Amino acid sequence: MNKQRETRRQAALEKQIDENLRRVYQRETEQEVPDRFLDLLQKLREQE
Repeated sequence: MNKQRETRRQAALEKQIDENLRRVYQRETEQEVPDRFLDLLQKLREQE
């Protein structure tokens, strides 16, 4: 159960980071987040 809770917490944290990055980037440029940033986030997640 503890492992499952940690997995959910990690997923929620990643979602929050994604949403915050999108919000800040879109606010500043009014454009979509570049694919290279999304790719970088995915690569960082895969390292865990």
